[in-house]
Order: sequence, then structure tokens, then C-alpha cells
Amino acid sequence: MDATVDGRVAPDDDPPAANVTVPARQTSPQHLPPWNLTDNASQPASAIQRKSRTSERSKERADAEQQDGGGHYADDGGDPKGKGASDKLVVHLIIGFRDICVFTLVLPLGTLFVCFVSAYVFQPEEIHETHCRVYNIIPSISAITGVSPQRYLWRVSIALHIGPRFIIAFVYRNWYRAMLAGLNDPARVAKACRMINIVYWLNLVEISALCGVTYISNKENYPLHEKVFIIFMTTSLSYMLATLKLLKILQPDGPQTPNEESSLRYKQAFFALSIASTVGLILFFLKHRFLCQDLAFSWFALCEYIVASANMGFHCTTMLDFPTEHFLIAKNAKQYKRQQASLGWKLD
Repeated sequence: MDATVDGRVAPDDDPPAANVTVPARQTSPQHLPPWNLTDNASQPASAIQRKSRTSERSKERADAEQQDGGGHYADDGGDPKGKGASDKLVVHLIIGFRDICVFTLVLPLGTLFVCFVSAYVFQPEEIHETHCRVYNIIPSISAITGVSPQRYLWRVSIALHIGPRFIIAFVYRNWYRAMLAGLNDPARVAKACRMINIVYWLNLVEISALCGVTYISNKENYPLHEKVFIIFMTTSLSYMLATLKLLKILQPDGPQTPNEESSLRYKQAFFALSIASTVGLILFFLKHRFLCQDLAFSWFALCEYIVASANMGFHCTTMLDFPTEHFLIAKNAKQYKRQQASLGWKLD
């Protein structure tokens, strides 16, 4: 020990720490878990079950993704491509074509009944007035829909009626075109194509004339109303006749289904009724206009109601022509449109 200056003895320094190396514990193979050294056959039951469930869930997800993508069509021709959710067909609205036809029939027919009853009860003098001043008991359609407020109700109903009528006209044209595939004679095909165009344009003119007769009242402009009414009657009868002629060309062997047979039979009956009532309408109108006979205008009005009913009935045979079709508004339906365009169903 060394002495310090003041005579005190310094304590001994701490001895250096010994460097002791602890050997690492080695694990022999026999101490390892047995499932790390053996195959799956020697694994514990719980581990095998977990692995099996994971594999099954992965397989189920893969199958579900394949089913979701495989049932939809691609944009380049309609083949299954396994597209994602963005290419799925999303239906926003679907309405039965039969329901549309019922709507187009019930709406004007019900409105006409309401106009007739209300005008006959509350405005008899206005609706029975004629230029001959003769006795009259049945008002004409123009009379009951030309007074207020019935004219507004009638115009609203026709506005809602005309929209579906245009759609039905487009559908009929494409339906007739699709039926051309069953014809083998080129001359018959060319004739059918001409008749399809004639039927289509006659239908459009008839609908437009109906709109003109509705919105041009006989009390506001009788000469123009009369001319538009003549156009409506002419195109209506011509459309019926051309339709029957076209069906005879497209179906040389006759109707193939019960619905087609019933539709053709009703079309023929309504056309015959329209012809007969039109003849009576013209006859009684001339008697009223030039001879001023009593009740002549009433008979004219009765024939007019029959003509209107027969016209509605003829157009409502659409329910038999398209019994299972639907009006569809959907997203991602472009591929279906392309497929139908190749079959001649494109609305061009």
C-alpha cells in the first residue's frame, strides 16, 4: 500500500473483474420440437387442421372470384373475361312490355270516360251544340275533350300516351327485321323490307296526327283540326292494312305460336271493325253536314267512339306479340347491344 502526503493510507483498488465467458447452450436435434423435423404426417392434429382450413378458405375465395368475373361479358365481343365488379350488368329499371301496353290502353280510355261523364253531366249545352242546331244526344270526342277543364286532362293523358307509342313503333320495326332471317326468297325479303319501312312510317305519322288532333282543338281552329283528323284516320287504317300485309309476307306458312295466331285474329277483327265504323262515320257526317238530320251527329259520334276503341284494341295486340319481353334500363349493357346489333336489332 502507498501512503499519501497526509500520512493516511489509501484504500486498495478494486480487483479487476474477471472475464468469465458463459458458453452458449446448444440445443441438440433431439431437443427440437418433433414437428420441425418430420413431414406433415407427423404434425400435431391442431396444426394440420389450421393449415387445412386456411387452404380451403383460399380455394373458396378463388372460386368465388372466378364465378363473379366469368359470368360477365367483355367489351370486345361478349366473351367471358372474368371482369371485375365495374363491368357487371347493373339494372336500374325493368318494366314488362305487357305492362307498358296496358298503361298505353288504360290511360286514354279511362281519361276519355272521365271526360265524357263530367262533360255530359256538367256541360251538356256546350258539348251538344252543332252548326245545324238539331237534336243530339251523343257528343263527339272532339266536343268532350274541347271544353275546359276536360281539354287539359285529355292533353296530359295523350302526352303520357304518345311516349310509349313511339318506343313500341321502334321495337316493332326491329322485331320485323329479325323475322327476315326466316325468309329464303330474296324477292320476298326485299318486299318485306319495303313493307317494314312503310309500316314504320305510317305508325309514326299516325302518332303525330293523334298529337295534332289532341292539341289543335276544333273550337280553336276547326279547318286545321278537320284536316289533321282526316290524316289520322287515313294513316290509322293504312297502318292496319299494311301490318296485316307485312305479317302475311313474313309468315308465309301462317302463325307459328298460339300467341301469334291470337294476335293475327284480333288484328283482323279490329281492322274489319274500323273499316265498318269508318264507313258509318263518313255517311252520318255527310247527313249531318249537308242534310242536318236529327241524331245524325249522334250516330257519327258513336261511330267515332267505335273507331277509337278499335284503334286502341289493334295496338294493344302488342301484349300478344311481346308476352315475355321487358323494357330495361341498365348500366354496362354495351356488350349486349353489340350482340343484338349483329342480329339486326339495333335501333338505328
